[in-house]
Amino acid sequence: MSSNEALIIIDYTNDFVATEGALTCGKPGQALEKYIVDLADSMKDSFVYLPTDIHVAGDKYHPETKLFPPHNEANTWGREFYGELNNWYQKNKSDHVVMIDKTRYSSFAGTNLDILLCERKVDTVHLVGVCSDICVLHTAVDAYNLGYNIVIHEQGIATFTDNGQEWSLNHFKNSLNAKIV
Repeated sequence: MSSNEALIIIDYTNDFVATEGALTCGKPGQALEKYIVDLADSMKDSFVYLPTDIHVAGDKYHPETKLFPPHNEANTWGREFYGELNNWYQKNKSDHVVMIDKTRYSSFAGTNLDILLCERKVDTVHLVGVCSDICVLHTAVDAYNLGYNIVIHEQGIATFTDNGQEWSLNHFKNSLNAKIV
């Protein structure tokens, strides 16, 4: 990887991945663990950002409250990174490996992600995480609209259904000009 590339690991938390998670995609998400950790390890000297959904318990104004059960609430097990990614992050967090709180599907909405990428002259983002047809998709749409080159790691994304996964991959490639690897 070159210095103008960054890895974006989206929402790879217990609530979205673990069997007991509040809004889990289950086994498809769990199967990504080794791939994501290995990829993160290979890019830790470039830039690795971990935009992570955060909610406040009982927030009746957040739009997701009407759609989903409570999930990724601040200071809970559900919001911790899943499996080995949690250990990897604790060991590697630095100015090159940064967790970012996000409150919307897109990793760019209401965060400083675009500023961080621009300051570091990043022009290509590698996307992994969950869910392919929700947060990864919305992040990719915003990355496209902001002019980033997008690389989707097929072995690094998952969602709730096979149809959602297939639709997402087609959309990334055909509507966002993403490179699928």
